[in-house]
Amino acid sequence: MTEEEAIRLAEALVFASAAPVSARALAALLPEEMAAETVLATLARRCAGRGVELVEVAGGWQFRTAPDLAPLLRKVVEVPRRLPRAAMETLAIIAYHQPLTRPEIEAMRGASLAQATLEALLEAGLIAPRGQRESPGRPTLWATTAAFLAAFGLGSLADLPKREDLLLEKGLVAPEAGGR
Repeated sequence: MTEEEAIRLAEALVFASAAPVSARALAALLPEEMAAETVLATLARRCAGRGVELVEVAGGWQFRTAPDLAPLLRKVVEVPRRLPRAAMETLAIIAYHQPLTRPEIEAMRGASLAQATLEALLEAGLIAPRGQRESPGRPTLWATTAAFLAAFGLGSLADLPKREDLLLEKGLVAPEAGGR
């Protein structure tokens, strides 16, 4: 297989996949002497600056609309239904403190958590059960999924904005004196 054929194969694989494609998945289709990471990086360079770009998200690669074009497309492309505020709050708590139980989520939110909220996040594939706490009643532990990372354009949980940055952005914390 030539390098050009490998790049075409990678493009077809990423295009056909609903989820981000890992280098390991591509490597299974390539000859042993060909590095999947190199093929994907070459394809990403070729797509840079185009209407659709190849980006690394959620531990894999996925085609995404170029960031500068996304606002224009929102005028004609149906935007998926937004999650209610309670679901977004719950999702943020889970993302930053996972894994945790429903009572822990409720304690952090300062409000009870409706079953419908958890069901909406589960249905959207943004959270999943990750075992049970070794305590009385063995409550379910909740954590985010790869779909969460992909939905928010994150490569990993380490890419989540820092809490301090979010508070600064909202004007809830004054910037430090003598800062940047």
